[in-house]
Amino acid sequence: MTHAELHQRSLEDPETFWAEAAGAIDWDRRWDRVLDDSGAPFYRWFPGGRLNTCHNALDRHVDGGRADQVALIHDSPVTGTIRRWTYRELRDEVARLAGVLVARGVTKGDRVIVYMPMVPEAAMAMLACARIGAIHSVVFGGFAAAELAKRIDDAKPKMILSASCGIEPGRIVEYKPLLDAAIEAAEHPPESTLILAREQCEAVLIEDRDYDWASEVADAEPADCVPVEATDPLYILYTSGTTGQPKGIVRDHGGHAVALAWSMPNIYDTHPGEVFWAASDVGWVVGHSYIVYAPLLIGATTVLFEGKPVGTPDAGTFWRVIERHAVSTLFTAPTAFRAIRKEDPEGRFIEQSDLSSLRALFLAGERCDPETLHWAEDRLGVPVIDHWWQTETGWPVAANCLGLERLPVKAGSPTRAVPGYDVRVLDSDGNEQPDGEIGAIVIKLPLPPGCLPTLWQADDRYRSAYLERYPGYYLTGDAGIKDDDGYLWIMSRIDDVINVAGHRLSTGEMEEALAGHPAVAECAVFGVRDALKGELPLGLVVLKDGVDCDAETLRAELIARVRESIGPVAAFKLVAAVDRLPKTRSGKILRGTMKSIADGREWTMPATIDDPAILDEVQAALLHLGYAVEEPE
Repeated sequence: MTHAELHQRSLEDPETFWAEAAGAIDWDRRWDRVLDDSGAPFYRWFPGGRLNTCHNALDRHVDGGRADQVALIHDSPVTGTIRRWTYRELRDEVARLAGVLVARGVTKGDRVIVYMPMVPEAAMAMLACARIGAIHSVVFGGFAAAELAKRIDDAKPKMILSASCGIEPGRIVEYKPLLDAAIEAAEHPPESTLILAREQCEAVLIEDRDYDWASEVADAEPADCVPVEATDPLYILYTSGTTGQPKGIVRDHGGHAVALAWSMPNIYDTHPGEVFWAASDVGWVVGHSYIVYAPLLIGATTVLFEGKPVGTPDAGTFWRVIERHAVSTLFTAPTAFRAIRKEDPEGRFIEQSDLSSLRALFLAGERCDPETLHWAEDRLGVPVIDHWWQTETGWPVAANCLGLERLPVKAGSPTRAVPGYDVRVLDSDGNEQPDGEIGAIVIKLPLPPGCLPTLWQADDRYRSAYLERYPGYYLTGDAGIKDDDGYLWIMSRIDDVINVAGHRLSTGEMEEALAGHPAVAECAVFGVRDALKGELPLGLVVLKDGVDCDAETLRAELIARVRESIGPVAAFKLVAAVDRLPKTRSGKILRGTMKSIADGREWTMPATIDDPAILDEVQAALLHLGYAVEEPE
């Protein structure tokens, strides 16, 4: 069946489609209905069904003949170690850790915060919570104490699992002082914590509150899997909110397991026994879905990588991991490949490794510029798939589904909507846009299984943030077009569609033009206020390593590229080179923050910023271009 045929079937008869997909999961009790729409616009999948996600990820594979297959590989260039766990070993370790939680009073429905680095124990913590029906909330390790405190107060965890430290290139990040400060500031502190001691840093434990991970697990009685309702929450994942109060994305057990199990063979063309590597962090949605849960749900081997695409120790580390573990599919962010390309533009490190196991590269997290996509295609010689999804959806919305049908690649597009998603492009009045016209990208309700059913204890906020703008649709917050082949083009966030003298223009199109310049490694374009035209586009570019060119010549060439690509209507004249762009720890460029600085508006330092010092250079570049800069609060 072709992609188009399966997509049509999924929309015309979603209950039959997803009931068939649910056959890939073990159920303790079959559902009463596939889809409950009685509370629309709040929909629930598989109500009445009971299952356990940890059983589906571990125990059933042990019982089904994969006990001695490697389930999890931890590859850590920052510590120089590689460790492996078979499905039996991982199941046993998770069961003992779950026993620790039970002994400390954690029961079904209790929340547990996981504040850890990229170590296998982080994945074990998530699975241990799932095993006993507790709700985990992973907070990126090293997150600021004030932000961690907000999440503690919103989730009200019974327990926090953490570690003594994380390891970044060239430095040790002590977690325990941050954790202590967050607990001190929180109004709803946990009853206890479990601390993983790492040899790189010692943590001081507080008596009767903090407990040592290794000794507690060694003495624990293994805990059995606890069946839960399909509609019960599996986890809460906090994402930034416009009000400063984080939004707690909820993921339920049943729909999540079904959707992720379906996605692995159909989207990623990955099957039991194969090695899948999502080079992300467990603190982000990619880490939840495609480091921990999806590969294990289908009986694949997953790689958990503690390092960076460059600097641990060089731009060849990805290729060595692929060769060492015979990785068949790599999933990472475009920003990782831009960093590699910047340091190794000729791909010399690629030539030094045996990548014969690699069948496909998937990119997501930010729009992938065609230049980066073509660079990866040329040097890897495998399909490079740009696909699009969000924290809220939990799995891909648009993709070239390699397990169904390999469609022609259009550089800059994540291809077509994935089966289950009815994606539309609407104008400001809610009318569907003609092919090729930019508008708000929305998804017709109901969302498929695996997507958020609501926000944690905030139904009204869920409704106002996602459902009110276009009744009957979920608002993605992204803007783009659908072409006459049904391909989606995600151009920017809705806020990044700028109005230049009455013309609605996409900053993403301008970034594509800039990225095509042979000297440019990566770039960002955002709108700034202008008294005459309302807004003007401003571009910042990062040059490839070793590039030496005249600043004025480069500026003229970049302006010409945008003019040729979009036309004089873009009024693109503001552009400067910087050494780095400010990003979140997950690699997303902080365009909104840079826009606020340029417009002279009050702004605060983003909690998720990777390196605050980068903003000093951005401020200097904006001042040089004639834009006001205010210090953060």
